[in-house]
Amino acid sequence: MSQPDQIQLEICAGSVFSALAAQEGGAARVEFCDNLLEGGTTPSHGAIAVARDRLWITLNVIIRPRGGDFLYDEIEFEVMKRDILACKKIGVDGVVIGLLTADGDIDVARTRELVELATPMQVSFHRAFDVARDPIQALEDVIATGCNRLLTSGQAPSALEGAPMLKRLNEIAGERLIVMPGAGVRGHNIAELVRSTGCSEYHSSGRAPRDSAMRYRNAVVKMGAPGQDEYAIVDTDAALVRELIANARGALAP
Repeated sequence: MSQPDQIQLEICAGSVFSALAAQEGGAARVEFCDNLLEGGTTPSHGAIAVARDRLWITLNVIIRPRGGDFLYDEIEFEVMKRDILACKKIGVDGVVIGLLTADGDIDVARTRELVELATPMQVSFHRAFDVARDPIQALEDVIATGCNRLLTSGQAPSALEGAPMLKRLNEIAGERLIVMPGAGVRGHNIAELVRSTGCSEYHSSGRAPRDSAMRYRNAVVKMGAPGQDEYAIVDTDAALVRELIANARGALAP
């Protein structure tokens, strides 16, 4: 079991604003994404560069060319490689990847190729793992690729529901890989996750809506999905980040 001061929080940030809020709140690391409603895709190189300029905490960037499944064609794979090289040039600390075969296994060969390309950056394997066919074999395959970390809900809709599997994965991985629970991790449940899984790192977005600064608002024309509030911006809240960290570490306090 980890000590309270060993618990770390990674924040999934969908904007530079969110990344800075994560830093302000005390997060150890940012997973920088775009399109969080699709599970996260690669942000623009401009956004990555600005985030790198302004962050002193660890900056990892998701390498995912589109939403949907994790079976990529040759063009998409080439895009992923180019994005990794761009991240390396910008100076980010790590990348986050996830590739499967058509049969639902970890694409070991391609993942290993990306890990080697990313060196010396850290590499995390994301929740593509959660839709893999066999979680134990998938864990061993992710370890074999050389990834440093695995983000997973334990193949459940939420990390809390997947806690028994998360505990098992963490025990099997041991010192070979960091197992990081994510999906539905909130201030009110992170303490239970800490106690039930024994993991030392956790992943959350810590998001809350904030009102647009627009004074004139067109109520007729919509740019987003039906029912989406065009004038509410959902970003990471530093106060929620602080709450997550305090509750996680409090779970292990004597």
